[in-house]
Amino acid sequence: MSGDSGSFLRQWTSARVALGRSGGSLPCHGLLDFRLSHARARDAVHRPFDARALAAEVDAPGHPVRFVRSRVSDRSVFLHRPDLGRRLAPESRAELEEMRRPEGFDLAVILADGLSAAAVELQGPPLLRSLFPLLPGWALAPLVIASFARVALQDEIGQALGARAALILLGERPGLGSPDSLGAYLVCNPMPGNTDAQRNCVSNIRPAGLPPDLAATRLSWLLHESRRLGFSGVDLKDRSNTPAITPGL
Repeated sequence: MSGDSGSFLRQWTSARVALGRSGGSLPCHGLLDFRLSHARARDAVHRPFDARALAAEVDAPGHPVRFVRSRVSDRSVFLHRPDLGRRLAPESRAELEEMRRPEGFDLAVILADGLSAAAVELQGPPLLRSLFPLLPGWALAPLVIASFARVALQDEIGQALGARAALILLGERPGLGSPDSLGAYLVCNPMPGNTDAQRNCVSNIRPAGLPPDLAATRLSWLLHESRRLGFSGVDLKDRSNTPAITPGL
């Protein structure tokens, strides 16, 4: 492929296209860039999660923060036992159950490390700053920050709090060009046993993908529609680009 053709393709995608060749191999700069991206992805997976520093960054007045953890004891166990990352530690569940109230909550919001602590630390606070004002009148549970968390941990957290819906924001599995990508998962009627078919996902939340403020708008639409219809998942289609519903209806 000619240099001009390669330049044309690269202006439309961050994928590794039209890298050229040196004999039968990649050019040196292409190989070094690949190794750097691979190292950044590995670092994202293994980077320690500073939950309290994240809480300080969130800066959401009126939204008290609670810290919980899954049944995982350390990062190595987290990577080798995904099942333990889907269950709350018994003491964390007991603490959340103490915060239940008879009328329940409309929504439990969870920030979690997932497979990239950097993603939630970078994208989580600006996303919440854009999202909370779009939920007027919603009864929000205390903000939960969860360590060693997989997506399905939202079910047990939401159930423990007595929330009618749960939204978890956590680091996605890093790609070679996206070690800071955040995923957002919504589930209506959170409870253990829910499947991925019952969740809605908004992914690739980062400045080079879906910016946090635009992600907040999309999530707000899904949350309002889910509350109106009483379900989430594959039956809830994302039509957030159509005229928005009136919040609260």
